[in-house]
Amino acid sequence: MHLGVRFEAAAGLILVGSLLAAGCGTDRPAAAPEARPDPPSILFVTLDTTRADAVGPEARGEVAPNLAALARRGRWFSQAYATAPMTLPAHASMLTGLYPAEHGIHENARYLGDTHALLAERLRAAGYRTAGFISGLPLAAQFGLARGFQHYDDEMGPGGAERAAGVTTDRALAWLERAAKGPLFLWVHYFDPHDPYEPPEPFRSRYPDSPYLGEIAYMDRELGRLLAGFDGRCGEGACNILVAGDHGEALGDHGEALHGRLLYQGVMRVPLIAAGAGIEPGESRRPVSARKVFDTVLGWAGQGDAPGLLDEDTDPVLGEAMKPYLQYGWQPQVMAVNGRFKAIRSGAIELYDVIDDPAESRDLAGESTLDPELRRALREYPLPRTDEADPGDRLTEETRQRLASLGYIGSGARPAPRRDAPSPREMAHLFADMDAAAALFVAQRYGEAIPRLGRVLERDPGNLAIALQLAVAHSVLGRDRQALEYLGRAAAIDPDSTDLAHYRAMHYLRSGDVERATPLFELVLARSPTRLPALRALAMIRHREGRPAEAVALLERVISIDGDAAVDLLRLGELRMELTDTPGAIRAFEQARGLMPEPFSHSLELGVCYLASRRLEEARASLDRVPASHPAYPMALFKRAQVSVLLGEPDRRERIRLADELADETTRPLIDREPLFASADTR
Repeated sequence: MHLGVRFEAAAGLILVGSLLAAGCGTDRPAAAPEARPDPPSILFVTLDTTRADAVGPEARGEVAPNLAALARRGRWFSQAYATAPMTLPAHASMLTGLYPAEHGIHENARYLGDTHALLAERLRAAGYRTAGFISGLPLAAQFGLARGFQHYDDEMGPGGAERAAGVTTDRALAWLERAAKGPLFLWVHYFDPHDPYEPPEPFRSRYPDSPYLGEIAYMDRELGRLLAGFDGRCGEGACNILVAGDHGEALGDHGEALHGRLLYQGVMRVPLIAAGAGIEPGESRRPVSARKVFDTVLGWAGQGDAPGLLDEDTDPVLGEAMKPYLQYGWQPQVMAVNGRFKAIRSGAIELYDVIDDPAESRDLAGESTLDPELRRALREYPLPRTDEADPGDRLTEETRQRLASLGYIGSGARPAPRRDAPSPREMAHLFADMDAAAALFVAQRYGEAIPRLGRVLERDPGNLAIALQLAVAHSVLGRDRQALEYLGRAAAIDPDSTDLAHYRAMHYLRSGDVERATPLFELVLARSPTRLPALRALAMIRHREGRPAEAVALLERVISIDGDAAVDLLRLGELRMELTDTPGAIRAFEQARGLMPEPFSHSLELGVCYLASRRLEEARASLDRVPASHPAYPMALFKRAQVSVLLGEPDRRERIRLADELADETTRPLIDREPLFASADTR
């Protein structure tokens, strides 16, 4: 089997004209064209981190009654598989129809470019009204999945990384109520079962020993509200529903507590249900890939003829888990499923009968001959490159922190290939320390993270990411000797690592050794031009060196990448003031003001710039916003008095008197020399 990247042009509506022949010797009217049925409205729901065995027919107890009811009136795919055990790559597959090796997204916090058409783009071009409602930061618009949606609601609140199913459902139902007639494509994503598990009442009390199931039960209640609202909106019209898990949760299976590092059933087998017009209820037991969501929905909309979930497909179902490979230098992992057998390549080959042994407790690789089709699929699956610049370089620090709060984004290190690369399954005993250390890093409890990271590095001495995390932790704590020791350990693993150069530069800068830091930052940016921390650090260095024009150029690069960088805009405004570029300073301050909550911190600087540009009304308004607690309040009074005189305000004498009364050592000589104040009309 070969993985071919499919480039499909966006479908449009094609109007075919009819030639009405007069016909020799006859005047019979032409037959009326056959009426085409309206395409169905489509509801697509994705359930984050939901195990198939937690909600499917084999589940103990009815945790998800609404999902079960939908399954009874539709088709339940009991052997459906995610393409990857992470949110963004799995969703990218469902929305492009491609495996991660084809669309190029192997981890969260990456960006899906516009090379591949998304499902919403295809449907919108076909006349659908499209809307998406997202509950978790990994699917925020900045990562590329919003293309084609006329409405894309990914608002998590200030600093938020997720939102509850109830909020998302409310917003989706409100959109449904005001949506115009015609076919709709509505995607709703629920994030609740993701760690940490904190279900609301009454589900917390109902599942005291399994808050994970409590989260699923709460999510199912909201799914029921959504389904009822969608059914009500459809009425007698044609409607189809597709509900799919993006990946599961290991919950301790094979030594993995969460997801992202292994390929066993708990994280890769997902719930998948199709229901609606023309779909025969029942259970399908053949293996299917969740990437087939794309072709299935296009087929429903009359926009594609590739085999979907309801069609026969003999190709093996594939999946990957590349995070350990890309972050730790461990073996890459690929799986292939055909019939009842599942093979995993992770250095060695594993083989399981997932029907008789769903827990994958018995590896049959030494007892059975691997099917040639499975072997070929594993061998031909393309691996991601590890020699590219980290595509997460463009992430803002706020986004990194928000993702880290969900357990994502440990290190951006791209390790060199390791001859002794271990299999991730052999390293499962390290997962608990790695997860705990990541959580402690988020909480900035570096001293507590260090022992756990140390245990991991002791057992995996070739792990570049862990060595760098140890170096950073010691550096932040001011432990210069230990930080340099672990930087040296990292250099022994991969002396050419861009991440090593970056963290070494940050350590030198933190310790005041600018001379050593500067060439390292220059090297990092030569290799990785969009790395935001390096751009900011070098901008600060250039300013200290008395090179403000170069500092301005670096900050402008930061702002071109991070358009919401209010702090960088303030710094840019200050630097432009130094360069007497008043219009440029005004632009930067105004842009920052639009991004920052009130009170705006630089009303004084902006007021001064307005005054210099003789924009007197704006100067007055800005200077009036400077609070008396501002450390440069005397300067604000002085500038406000100047504006008052220039505007001819009735209280200009009182403003001069107040500026004079509260003058400090900076404004006193300015007031004494100000010709505006010396005129008889104002003194």
